[in-house]
Amino acid sequence: MMPKYFVNKENIHQDIVQITGENFHHIKHVMRYNIDDKLLVSDGDNTDYYCQIAKVDTETIQATILETIVSDTEPKIDVTLFQPLIKGEKMELVIQKAVELGVSRIIPTYTKRCVVKLDKKVNSKIDRWNKIAEAAAKQSGRGKVPEVTLPMSFIEALDYAKNNININFIPYENETQSTFKIPTSKIPTSNSFGIFIGPEGGFEQNEIDLAMQHNVSVITLGKRILRSETASIVALTIIMHEMGEI
Repeated sequence: MMPKYFVNKENIHQDIVQITGENFHHIKHVMRYNIDDKLLVSDGDNTDYYCQIAKVDTETIQATILETIVSDTEPKIDVTLFQPLIKGEKMELVIQKAVELGVSRIIPTYTKRCVVKLDKKVNSKIDRWNKIAEAAAKQSGRGKVPEVTLPMSFIEALDYAKNNININFIPYENETQSTFKIPTSKIPTSNSFGIFIGPEGGFEQNEIDLAMQHNVSVITLGKRILRSETASIVALTIIMHEMGEI
């Protein structure tokens, strides 16, 4: 698959694309592309541009648009992952795989048993996580780059879900009956879904009670207790499958 590069819409003028920054560095110094080489550019809003490099300066590549293509890789559903803050590489793994699976946004969430505290590091962490999301979007051919937002408290996340998302789920190890099934009657009218994942220490019962008060459906992911990062990937895979996106 041809590498894809996301650029701001402001850098696309009629049939010309201006490429700068990290994309410029990757194209020129990593891929070693030159004049007349072809590449794929996206505006991050479901439109791709098949381009040919026309000019290479010291900090800018100018490419001519040969063809405009509507991206067909984006899911028809909008899925928000409420991901608890977990340690280092595990968080990065979740972001990468969630983007590959088709998540729309990732909201880092503080729960009571979260071990990780960002404090003063929050902005640098969010920047890094968004770069990981962009790299995963490029690799998987996404038409958009899902955003990793600033962290929310658990109650803020529940309020956000209640006000902005049609159907929300929360996998919980003590639930044994309710499975990850979307009522057939709701499928035609529902295109937004939220998934709340527990931290490394799991949810406390009062958090589950609070989620239920916010109309979040408590479900099981099976008889075995999954790690937080595993549960995220499994839950996203199931919902994409249920909605015909896999």
